[in-house]
Order: sequence, then structure tokens, then C-alpha cells
Amino acid sequence: MLGPCWYDRPRRIRRGAALTLFLAGVLAAGAATGTWDDAGDAAESAAHGRPAEDTAADRPAIERAARAAAQAAGDGKSGAQAAADVVSRSGDRWSTVYTAGEFEDFQAQLDGTYVGVGLWVREQGGGRITVSRVRPDGPAARSGIAVGDRLDAVDGQPARGRPVTDVVARLRGDGPAGSGAPGTSVRLDLGRGARHWSVTLRRTRLHTRNVTVDRPYGADGPTRIKITAFAKGTGAAVRRAVRAADRRGGLLLDLRGNTGGLVTEAVATASVFLDGGLVATYDVDGSQRALYAERAGDTRIPLVVLVDGGTMSAAELLSGALQDRGRAVVVGSPTFGKGSVQMPSELPDGSVAELTVGHYRTPAGRAVDGAGITPDLLVEDHAEKRARTVLSGLGTGA
Repeated sequence: MLGPCWYDRPRRIRRGAALTLFLAGVLAAGAATGTWDDAGDAAESAAHGRPAEDTAADRPAIERAARAAAQAAGDGKSGAQAAADVVSRSGDRWSTVYTAGEFEDFQAQLDGTYVGVGLWVREQGGGRITVSRVRPDGPAARSGIAVGDRLDAVDGQPARGRPVTDVVARLRGDGPAGSGAPGTSVRLDLGRGARHWSVTLRRTRLHTRNVTVDRPYGADGPTRIKITAFAKGTGAAVRRAVRAADRRGGLLLDLRGNTGGLVTEAVATASVFLDGGLVATYDVDGSQRALYAERAGDTRIPLVVLVDGGTMSAAELLSGALQDRGRAVVVGSPTFGKGSVQMPSELPDGSVAELTVGHYRTPAGRAVDGAGITPDLLVEDHAEKRARTVLSGLGTGA
């Protein structure tokens, strides 16, 4: 499960390097399967970084994980697995451990490319692993896999009850060099109601598309901007879409199912709609910090934000900011409630432990973690239709 973290742009974490705040939700773990469908150009001026060794609150946990990894590596065992066992006993559902390869893939996804099958997964009640999103042009979609399908096993290994990161690693083919390369195969056992079937997919190299823009309701209708996650360039892509939009129809900003991402990109997106001011505050090791929008955003075009239970982390940060600042009407169902901050630290064997060190709040001081964002208009069914009705009453923004 990926969580918000202080994330270094180079391929490996360097002690003393300036790190960038990152926020992602559990669904982002699906990215490692080739499912994070997002990319773009960063607004690094919104980042607030600091050296990796600056942390204190997570130091004992890091030291325990590091000792376990070093001992396991010395015994010829998996350091990442040993560290993961330590982290799993902490009771923190968002702390996790990646192998060096997993973390490299994670960073590559944020830069816009990955190898996988185009499948997002999430954990549901009873430890079941289900498909939460399917990339339309990926191998999974071509095989007929659909949202809501159960993922029972990967290459014969049961998925139920396993951490999402473990399932994702199997989907991606993490292991010996080249095991997850383009063209390699992975066998999935799936379920849909009473039906059970198996399919073998071939991994392929996919390019991320984190922002899509359309006008599904005709020339007089609103422009819909769908953001699936906040990877590199999301803010710039949204800014271009808003500049090109027909102001008369207003905007639907669709964050449903958004898995989170780079907080710099969430702030850059907020800057598209705000004229400066506070976006969020966060604490790390007891130190309070703040994130601010850039000035001269478009504050006039009518805006409705769509959210649901799959809206997570950085997407919650954005929707909470636009709601608290009175810039948008938020429509849909309550969001996921992921508002904790993680810090990645490299372990002796090259694996990476990502441990919780703090939490963030909306401009009005609302805690997101465990609570989520409550929409202004609660709608379970036909949310987009209701959102269009709300938008029609907000004026033209001329």
C-alpha cells in the first residue's frame, strides 16, 4: 500500500537530498501492476522538502526494520521480507516496505511509464482483493476483466488475505532480473459472482495518462476533466484544459477513484482555480508546515468537484481545499479518508521502508485521515447528473 511520503526524484534515495512530499492511497499500489495511468510536468515551487535524516519520530521503527533487513541479508534471506514483517507488526496500515525494484518502478510510474497489465486492485472486506479500475487499452481490458471482479490468485498464489503490495508485486513479476519485463506472462484466477475463470496475460510497456478532457453532454454542456492520479505534469495538464474550456458550460472536475499522487501536483492543480492562499497544512515529527497555491488562478469559471469512496489522499487534499476555500461545490459520496504522511528510508539491502511520520489537514483545519471529505451534496446514485444540475445554477463565469 503506497502512502504519502517524502519522495526523492532520482532513482535511489540519497541521504541529505531534498525530498518531495508525496501522497498516495492504497489503490496506488495497483500502479506497480502497470495500472497507475498518469503523467506530466511538475510545479516544484509548491514542494516543501527536507533532508531524509531530518526525521525523528520514525527513527526507532526505521532502525528496527534496518536491523532485520541487515540480519536477513547476512543469512542469505530476503531483507525486504524481514523488514516487512517488522513493519507489519507496527499496526500502521500505511507503512510498508518495497524491494529496490518495486521502488524504482514506483518512481518510473510517476515519470509516466511502467510495465504491467493495466489493472488496479484494492483490498476489501475479509481480505478480498478486487479490481478497482481497468485501463481501456491494456492487456487486462482486452481479456474481458472488469471493475469489481475478484482476483483470487496470481500465478497460483492465493491473493486473499495478502497485503496489496504483495499481490501487486506478483502481478508485476517482481523477482529475478527480467521476470517482469515486457512480454512475460502472468496467470490470474478471477471470480465474478458464481463464475470462476483463469486468464494468462502478457505484460507490456504502458504510458500513463492521468488527465482526460471531454464534453460528453454536447456543445452547451460542461467540460469534464477527469484526473485518475496526481503524477508528474497533472497540474499543467489541468491548466491547459481550463484555458481551452468553454466557460459558459462550466467545469466538472472528476476525482472519483483518484488514487492520490504527488502533493506538488495536487497543489499545482489547486493553483489553477485559486488566487494564492492556503491549500493544506501538515505535520511531520510535530513540526507544522503549510502548502500554498500560486496566485492568478481562474477563480470565476463555475466548478463542481465529483468525489466518491475511491477518492484518496492527494485527491482528498485538493477537494478539501477547494471546498474550504469556497471555490467549488463538492458532490458525491464521502471520500476514503487517507491523510497520513510517510517517509521513505533506504535499508541496508537496498529495499525501502516507508513509515508514517505525520498527517495533513484542510485549510479549515479538518483532519482527513480516517474521516475523509464529506461532500456538500451527498449523492450515491447518478452523482454526475446531480453535479450537472448544481453546475447549471452557478452561472457562466464570464
